[in-house]
Amino acid sequence: MGKNIDDYIDKGLKGTPETKPSERREYLSQLRERIILALTNGQVIQQKPYKPISDLMKRYPSSKLYLDGDLDYMHLSKYIRIANENNIPFTIVDDKASSTNIGLVLANPTAIDKDDIFVSREEFQRHL
Repeated sequence: MGKNIDDYIDKGLKGTPETKPSERREYLSQLRERIILALTNGQVIQQKPYKPISDLMKRYPSSKLYLDGDLDYMHLSKYIRIANENNIPFTIVDDKASSTNIGLVLANPTAIDKDDIFVSREEFQRHL
């Protein structure tokens, strides 16, 4: 009985424990197993957006877009526009406590365990 009370007090003081916090910091608050696509900061700041992201949004209509709030809005706006066109909600993640090279994450609400979530430099250039 005492353990349950201690757990209840801890939860009240510290909040609900977060699963895989280091993974969530790296992937803009998302778990790796839910990620459909991840772009680096360098890819997000390119002048033109990565075109296949629109097709992925159509294929995963319940997905959500997460963008790194450390990047200038000018670079994020092209992906926000694509998300709006596809009725995909987005969140700008502004986590000052962590630094990541990930600029964009398109994530599913449930696990999909996709093997390759990153886009190579060559593939990215091919789809501009």
